[in-house]
Amino acid sequence: MKKLYFLIALFLSLVLHSQERYFLNSDTRLYTSPKTGSFLGYFKYGAEVRLLSESQNGWYKVQADNFNEGYIQEKYVATRLNAKDVKVKDPENPILEGGDVYYGGNHFFVLAAGLKARALPDKNSKIKEILFTGDPVPVNYVPVNPDEWVNINGNFNEEYSRYTLRKFLGLRPDFDTLIKDFDKLDATAAAERKTLSERIVELAWNSDYSKLAPAYQRYYEVVKQINDPKLIADTELNMALVKGLSKHKLPEQIVSFAQKAEYSLKGTKTKSLYLTQKDLVKVFGQPVKKESVGDECGIYLSDLFYYYPDLQASVDEKKNQAEIVKVFINENNKLIFSQNAVLDHTVSEKAFIEKYGTYIEASIKSPHNYTIILEDSQFRIEFKDGKLFSVEIFFYC
Repeated sequence: MKKLYFLIALFLSLVLHSQERYFLNSDTRLYTSPKTGSFLGYFKYGAEVRLLSESQNGWYKVQADNFNEGYIQEKYVATRLNAKDVKVKDPENPILEGGDVYYGGNHFFVLAAGLKARALPDKNSKIKEILFTGDPVPVNYVPVNPDEWVNINGNFNEEYSRYTLRKFLGLRPDFDTLIKDFDKLDATAAAERKTLSERIVELAWNSDYSKLAPAYQRYYEVVKQINDPKLIADTELNMALVKGLSKHKLPEQIVSFAQKAEYSLKGTKTKSLYLTQKDLVKVFGQPVKKESVGDECGIYLSDLFYYYPDLQASVDEKKNQAEIVKVFINENNKLIFSQNAVLDHTVSEKAFIEKYGTYIEASIKSPHNYTIILEDSQFRIEFKDGKLFSVEIFFYC
């Protein structure tokens, strides 16, 4: 009977633990057993753990966020963190602390190009995100074994957890060092040159525009060497983009260029992206769909959106007002910046880059998507199959 009571008490205790969240109030390590020098990995202050046992002689058995199991001292476990915590720092802990210009919390940087972040610590698990060389990622626990997995979200929430291997994370790569390493490679080592040049390009995008030209110069050498027509075409397009970005206009010049933009929709000009609700219905008819969209920031005219095949608009029916939010560019619709700057369905991506490259912002993470910055908003311009597809106005929160 005593054994039964003990098991019931243990079960209730574990249920209670499972309903609470536990954090570490100091750096520590995940030990293979209590009072031993052998350990599996490093925890950073703020790491979350799951308790797997009651405290035994001052030690808990715990599970780390990558599912490693081991032991930590009870004194480092808390249900909440506060400013009075006395943090004991482990000088051998490789996890980077917050405070650099790239990330504010515990983190590492991605070392590999096109790194797959997975839903579970399993190479066959669903890919949740593609990461790029130089991306900072949050890390609270890191295993010693380079071939083990790291949770690069830092907590147990399955919706947000992402995993990659330890060996692909570390200190932020140095751009100049990668360039020197590339230049030392034998010209015939095509595979090595491609891998390293991909890292250089991604790191350049994660740095500043001035690094893009030397990065693409080397990458272009490689894609011509391996003679991949699609890669060559894509790289030449990006090199044209880099040329424009290297001569980027000042913010006030960009705002001056874009602030008087207006749409022409089936021949009707919108006068600075606005028109009446009645005119909207007159030109386009009743919308295919009306929907209330959550707008916590209050950035749109109204929560009510009208959806048409040609466009999307925020509409205030009581005030007879409509605000164009997104337009799909076709033979009927175009965006007009000025008499000599018109974006219509005939504009190719290459022509757009060559003419407006000094005005736009771009990112490797959103290929074929460009932005033009305004004071309180931005135009988001999307191309598909080399042709202008849509223009969206996005307001800052």
